[in-house]
Amino acid sequence: MTDLFSVAQQWLAQDPDAETRAELSQLIEQAQSGDAQAKTELAARFDGRLQFGTAGLRGRLQAGSMGMNRVLVAQAAGGLAEFMKGYDSQPSIVIGYDGRKNSDVFARDTAEIMAGAGIKTYLLPRKLPTPVLAYAIQYFDTTAGVMVTASHNPPEDNGYKVYLGKANGGGQIVSPADQQIAALIDKVAAGNIKDLARSQDFTVLDDEVVNAYIDKTASLAQEPAADINYVYTAMHGVGYEVLSKTLTKAGLPQPQLVNEQIEPDGNFPTVNFPNPEEKGALDLAIKLAKEKNAEFIIANDPDADRLAVAMPDLNGNWKGLHGNVVGCLLGWYLTQKAAEQGKQGVLACSLVSSPALAEIAKKYGFASEETLTGFKYIGKVQGLLFGFEEALGYLVDPDKVRDKDGISAAIVFLDLVRSLKKQGKTLADYINEFQQTFGAYVSGQISIRVSDLSEIGKLMTALRQMPPSEIGGFAVAQVIDHLKTERQNDILVFTLANGSRLIVRPSGTEPKIKFYLDAKGTDAANADQVLAQFDQSVRALLRQEKYGKQDC
Repeated sequence: MTDLFSVAQQWLAQDPDAETRAELSQLIEQAQSGDAQAKTELAARFDGRLQFGTAGLRGRLQAGSMGMNRVLVAQAAGGLAEFMKGYDSQPSIVIGYDGRKNSDVFARDTAEIMAGAGIKTYLLPRKLPTPVLAYAIQYFDTTAGVMVTASHNPPEDNGYKVYLGKANGGGQIVSPADQQIAALIDKVAAGNIKDLARSQDFTVLDDEVVNAYIDKTASLAQEPAADINYVYTAMHGVGYEVLSKTLTKAGLPQPQLVNEQIEPDGNFPTVNFPNPEEKGALDLAIKLAKEKNAEFIIANDPDADRLAVAMPDLNGNWKGLHGNVVGCLLGWYLTQKAAEQGKQGVLACSLVSSPALAEIAKKYGFASEETLTGFKYIGKVQGLLFGFEEALGYLVDPDKVRDKDGISAAIVFLDLVRSLKKQGKTLADYINEFQQTFGAYVSGQISIRVSDLSEIGKLMTALRQMPPSEIGGFAVAQVIDHLKTERQNDILVFTLANGSRLIVRPSGTEPKIKFYLDAKGTDAANADQVLAQFDQSVRALLRQEKYGKQDC
């Protein structure tokens, strides 16, 4: 325990944050006095360090090397600065942040350390959406970008997302850059962050780049004007200001606002999880939509790189559209427009997203591609026309950004609605037409959240060593283990004899293992029935003893 106390004291000595210093001091004092629970907690805080990977950093706001805090962020900034100096002879960076607790603090620490390392540094002027940061990398042609956000994670989390510009195209980091940066962060962490040079010689940007983003995004709207009665929620995030200005610039109608969720609030007081996919997250929006007799709801997640859509069914019951549905509707609309204009392009989605996108591409003679999960891969597809992932991420204008963008996706979605109104059609009509043209594809997801990350590895191992031979009465026709393919990724794919597909992978950003279910029916009602049976049979499978009797 002496070594643990020594490590904790060394961390404490370099921590510039009064809150985490007090938190850690108290924990050390309690542990040294013999408090067993405090000793266990202290050991957990320093049981390794929060790992820097292809998603950058993401974790709980707390003192210690396993949490997001100013020491860890300074170490990350120092390591990234060293990487950039080796990557570019004249390195530059732009930094953005959202409305979560300490996002602005982490961003300013990063700016000071980058400037202290001799790197040309820009800091966005205020809390802004992730897509604005992604655009700023290309706008200023910087070597790299950092966005301080934990996206739709719980309120107690924060994160640090890293992009590479110039030859890398402005997308999120991919391997081996993540490993190289991580190694340099470890070198910085071996010392003291007080030894990192800091400087105030960085530029706090004005609204020039924000306005440029708004202008370019507004230009996506090209359909004739139409009245649209819809509801919008920012989910306590940073999306509303930029979206509202873009709507005005584009001549699109403003939405009915969920006022309780419209301003940035890192406590996210009205939702359990600030994720539009989570049960209950859209309750306030649905309540308002019913009051206002709205046609549909759109929602951004807290950093506004995702877009959710909800609409009423024939019985007036509101529900969110699956990300695969929205992705395929946007993909079909954009592909039809491109085909009419004689353009070509690639439609891309992550391999856990709907196989229907490939069918759209096939119908119009376009190329399609399945990538590993994450927009860091989708954004790298050459000749990309449109990309999406089922987790509500859409890239509708790849010449502007190389990451998912919930603001531009909202503009294109509203333009799709205007296009339908011009034809005297509704969203429901468009969905029906899609099913008649391509089939009734349906998707579902089962997530198992764990408190011990080792449980994820145990379940993945069990599924590899004892793969199911049938699910729900249908034989498993094919098993693909992507650890053994060129993808080299921890993903399992089970294809059933009836054409249904189950994909299993650990989440890259949360302590979860995710099960993606894809099925196809003869029509919407049949497809829903097929999916319900599929879901029930997968849950029954996971409750078997050999798979750890999962609570799902």
